[in-house]
Amino acid sequence: MSPIAYTGTIIAVAVVLFIWNRIPVVIVAMLTALSLWATGVLTLPQALGGLGDPAVIFIASLFVVSSGLEITGVTAWAGQLLIRGAGEESRTRLLLLTMLLVSLLTALISLNGAVAALLPVVVVIAVRLKRNSSQLLMPLVFSAHAGSMLALTGTPVNVLVSEAASDAGFGGFGFFEFTLIGVPLLAGTMAIIILFGQRLLPERNGATMPADFSRHAKTLVEQYGLASGIYQMRVRASSPYVGVAPATIDLSTFPGLQLVAIQEADTAGPLRRSLVAEGDHLLVRGDADAAAALAAKLHLAFREEAKQGEGAETLFNQRSGLAEVVIPPRSGLIGQSVFPGMVTESGDLIVLAVQRAGAEIAAATAPKDSGGIVLQAGDTMLLQGTWKALDIHLDDPDVLVVSSPEMVRRQAVPMGPGARQAVIILIAMVLLLATGIVPPAVAGLLAAGAIILSGIMSVEQSYRAISWTTVILVGAMMPLSTAMVETGAAKLMAERLVYMVGDAGPFALLAGLFVLTAVMGQLISNTATALIVIPIGVAAAASMGISPRPVLMSTAVAAAGAFLTPIATPTNLMVMGPGGYTFSDYWKLGLPLLIWFFVVAVFIVPLIWRF
Repeated sequence: MSPIAYTGTIIAVAVVLFIWNRIPVVIVAMLTALSLWATGVLTLPQALGGLGDPAVIFIASLFVVSSGLEITGVTAWAGQLLIRGAGEESRTRLLLLTMLLVSLLTALISLNGAVAALLPVVVVIAVRLKRNSSQLLMPLVFSAHAGSMLALTGTPVNVLVSEAASDAGFGGFGFFEFTLIGVPLLAGTMAIIILFGQRLLPERNGATMPADFSRHAKTLVEQYGLASGIYQMRVRASSPYVGVAPATIDLSTFPGLQLVAIQEADTAGPLRRSLVAEGDHLLVRGDADAAAALAAKLHLAFREEAKQGEGAETLFNQRSGLAEVVIPPRSGLIGQSVFPGMVTESGDLIVLAVQRAGAEIAAATAPKDSGGIVLQAGDTMLLQGTWKALDIHLDDPDVLVVSSPEMVRRQAVPMGPGARQAVIILIAMVLLLATGIVPPAVAGLLAAGAIILSGIMSVEQSYRAISWTTVILVGAMMPLSTAMVETGAAKLMAERLVYMVGDAGPFALLAGLFVLTAVMGQLISNTATALIVIPIGVAAAASMGISPRPVLMSTAVAAAGAFLTPIATPTNLMVMGPGGYTFSDYWKLGLPLLIWFFVVAVFIVPLIWRF
């Protein structure tokens, strides 16, 4: 067999295995790369070279940046804005806002960057609104494809066609000249998704969807009887508590009140200093009227952002949070005594309450000198502390954490610690991508490195943030592009198609080039496809005596229509797992969109850029 025959056979087998969906996609992708080497189509460095491709490195770095935005609560904040703007009932408004946001962001940076940034936002929205993620994630990606045609920076293909037009002596395309065709593409895409998406998309979620933690704090304080009895009071400069030892603070003269803890002003953690200072906080449990009397008499101030009588905001905010832990069998804590207000051995966490068999233990209101509560296996404790302290100290074999503080913080604490740094890093990356000062892979690596160096994520967390399935899949499938070019298969296909339709007129040429570009774009990189088709399209336009500008713009539109398979673009793969999609789900919604792209490329483009 010839190299072209081997390449065609390998592509056909790979597509069948992807559709069959019985073998993990990563295995299929790696077997594809190895088959290209085993048949002699590519050398081993070529067959495995995709794993080190700059585009793959860029995608991996985007996962780290995206996770940094999620950890710091930026995505939770964006999700809340989307929910607030769309409402919880309107599917149409939610889709419209999501698609507009991702398309605008794609136009400014890149398709991969925009989808990676908004993917966790949309997953959180799906969880919070109890919607299937499959109904939201494919619209996110497909509208991003359309948004890539809104500006020159939307996709590398736009830059390629602009340079080709300039090299042909007809002038390049302006930065926003793409908007003339990008707006109808996006409008039609949004209309098709809103009108037909619900019926064409499956109703399912990804295998591992996060729990909804939007009401986590309120649930905990209600379960442990703290909803209307916890108050955080700031010590004013005129308070008699300034300069006294914490042990001397006695609330016995205020019946119905119990001092739970004293927190440092700056860290919101348990007080470590020997004396109370202005700005420190008293965490008090008890009656609202007694708490108000205490505040008035001793010059204490309630937290401004917390409504009186609500404990959730007091205990759960940007600086500090709550965690529920279970005492497992054989725990070293069994037999130890605890009491509400007790500071743990680390000095960073406070025991707020203890329950046994789902009910608060009667002795839980007892002071320290009563002996406290002797812990048993199965008891649950509610702990409070800074988010950092919760992350560090709950990684302990003596307790089982019910809900990971990190996962809770990602969803329920908008714009939490490190959010400002994360946004600055994102803006810097966007500027680097938009200006092209450095290659995209460098911009992504710099941003990912800044996320780690700023303390937002650790190196270990960054490893876990990367979707290695997506990274390996993209890298392993890239050699197909190399094989198509090296064997001459792609050029042969293109030349034969142009020969068949070239004499039928310019509209037939646009249609033929669209079909070729769209078909190849479902299997190999749209950038690689454009590189193959662009010179042939320019040559065909010259032989016909027409301007290459409409031919090139039509090619760009066709390259953006990579809807039919998950392997068409990295972004299609990004949503495959979270959306619970199979290989055959993509063409059902993708085919109507591709038909619309065909109409725009063949019939609307020539109205704007004349032959």
